[in-house]
Amino acid sequence: MPESSPRVTPCSSVWLASLIVLVVQSMLSSSYSFPSSYQRPAAGGKRSGFMGRTLVLLDVNTRSPIKVLNDNFLSLQLDPSIIKDGWLDFLSSKRLVTLARGLSPAFLRFGGKRTDFLQFNNQKNLAKFRGPGPDYYLKNYEDDIVRSDIALDKQKGCKLASHPDIMLELQREKAASTQLVLLKEQLSNIYSNITITARSLDKLYNFADCAGLHLILGLNALHRNPDNSWNTSSTLSLLKYSAGKKYNVSWELGNEPNAYRSLMGRAVNSTQLAQDYTKLRTLLQSVRYYHRAHLFGPNAGRPRKNAMLLLDGFMRNAGSVVDAVTWQHYYMDGRVNKAEDFLKTRLLDTLAEQITKVTKVVSTHTPGKKVWLGGLGPAWAGGINNLSDTYAASFLWMNTLGLAAVQGIDVVLRHSFFDYGYTHLVDQNFNPLPDYWLSLVFKRLVGPRVLAVRVAGLQRKPQPGRVIRDKLRIYAHCTSYYNPNYVRGSITIYIINLHRSRKKIKLAGTLRNKTIHQYLLQPHGKDGLRARHVELNGEKLLIHENETFPELKPKTLRAGRTIAMPPMTIGFYVIKNINAYACRR
Repeated sequence: MPESSPRVTPCSSVWLASLIVLVVQSMLSSSYSFPSSYQRPAAGGKRSGFMGRTLVLLDVNTRSPIKVLNDNFLSLQLDPSIIKDGWLDFLSSKRLVTLARGLSPAFLRFGGKRTDFLQFNNQKNLAKFRGPGPDYYLKNYEDDIVRSDIALDKQKGCKLASHPDIMLELQREKAASTQLVLLKEQLSNIYSNITITARSLDKLYNFADCAGLHLILGLNALHRNPDNSWNTSSTLSLLKYSAGKKYNVSWELGNEPNAYRSLMGRAVNSTQLAQDYTKLRTLLQSVRYYHRAHLFGPNAGRPRKNAMLLLDGFMRNAGSVVDAVTWQHYYMDGRVNKAEDFLKTRLLDTLAEQITKVTKVVSTHTPGKKVWLGGLGPAWAGGINNLSDTYAASFLWMNTLGLAAVQGIDVVLRHSFFDYGYTHLVDQNFNPLPDYWLSLVFKRLVGPRVLAVRVAGLQRKPQPGRVIRDKLRIYAHCTSYYNPNYVRGSITIYIINLHRSRKKIKLAGTLRNKTIHQYLLQPHGKDGLRARHVELNGEKLLIHENETFPELKPKTLRAGRTIAMPPMTIGFYVIKNINAYACRR
């Protein structure tokens, strides 16, 4: 069972006494009603009653938080492939910026597999503008991009655009053909170089700045000298340009360095990587505007043998150089073909095991150093169509946030906000997918202070040699201070029900007899777990035509009412009048 399991035995005798009282009241209460399917057992049959119900008693320690996370805990990632498939030119879309702003404050990591094939070229890259004519959008697509750029250059401050439908349709066609090439590269592990121009960087920074995101730029670590030392020429040019534009950026070097042998035919060991990061830190300090800039790394891959050896050596030699330690985790490959696979507890629990491995190495060499999950997705190789972009994947995503928070991971960077494949939050029609809506509700309701959850209930006795894994996952935080609807002292509980049956949760201890605001998210339509739309408390969530968010209306549950979680759903519950000491500061 993972360390983050919410079944913690209560140590407080007061709390235990309150549970006993609640159990007795539940057994003897005259208001108790059996479910509609209940039938009295025949004589001699097994008697049903409280002991046969699936009631869970829940309390939260409100005295002090067990972890305090970064305000940007839920953050985002963009893959450099958006330069190649053309979507970078559409980051100025008002709709995309609005969707990204909904998840701020957050970091925006510009990095991924193609980080180590980026080359900076300090040019504006403007094609000759010919102007409109017959069949303009069909024959002069490149000029259309230029025309849009010229219009953006005339704007001051945040630069936004509204792209014509025909232009977006042509871009989708272009991206579809390019993405076949990108997928082939990823599957073959042979990548081509990508040029990021000054204009491309301007567009990327404009998007992040308009959306209220802090940009983290990934630098090419595979640009090597003959002696295998890191070549800094392209990086220095990029730093000087960014400093001249006064771009507030943080930095990282490379992506999954433990896999470099398969990418370039020669490895970069931990000692060399540590020297490269030390060189980058010196380079940043030599550029006045970035002498205090943050540096993150080493972006190690999934913590298996080679990745852990590299991480251990890196932390021994350069642990003090980075401001936070980053690593990546992807749950499954593209061979999964069932929605139910995303609900397997064994799969959900793999993350806890990986976190334990990484944090042990980090704490050995640099105690107290922050650890980030620098790249997280439900599946690698672009994900699985009609699976990793549906409601089914949301169980992995929400459980990831809960587990990471309880185990002290400071930031989780979701791959990806928007790009090719099927693991993103927003599709290529600029429509938010289920994971986006779950992320939006999380951002609105969940704050950085993590609270200990205490659960009591009836559990199966384990058979010899068998581990019982939790199918009801409960996490608690102080409610976000950014939410104007709730005062400090409120608590947000989010519950993941992986069972195929309804589960009932009764608030106990300090949570008893408090009014609850329910935000229950369920799949919309007949597709069930494969739904690409989500409803909140029975209402389908959609972006309005004027590109504003719908109101996230809670359902009020009266004080003392039992929470009923439908099967295979995710819910957020705000206890608003509790005045929790841990959440008042």
